[in-house]
Amino acid sequence: MLALLLALAAGGASAQEPFMQIRLTVAGQSATATLYDNATARDFAALLPLTLTMEDYAAIERVATLPRKLSTQGAPAGMAPVAGELTHYAPWGNLAIFIEGRSYSASLLPLGKVNEGLPVLARPGPYQVRIEAMLPKK
Repeated sequence: MLALLLALAAGGASAQEPFMQIRLTVAGQSATATLYDNATARDFAALLPLTLTMEDYAAIERVATLPRKLSTQGAPAGMAPVAGELTHYAPWGNLAIFIEGRSYSASLLPLGKVNEGLPVLARPGPYQVRIEAMLPKK
């Protein structure tokens, strides 16, 4: 129990429950990711499908402006993202996909984590990405 509480406090991916699977497509190549079960990720999912222009930021992340800011209800104060983490930077209202991990950042909120295909998203920007919900497998 203590380990779970510490993970939740740190805001790391291991503390998050899965919500839904998404596909991110760039120039015909796809990556898949799992959105976490939190208000911010559910609000992001409500925007899908979505086409965004990803740009380089600080060499370790790709960012894009979202159509609107997302819910911050129940969100942590910030987080220390790991490589492959999808996040929402609340002050700017953008999506950030981390290519490498970084130290704690206030107002950075967890959305999800890339399952496979991170190299597709790690290419230099700008590039267009199509983000869609994946249908559950039957």
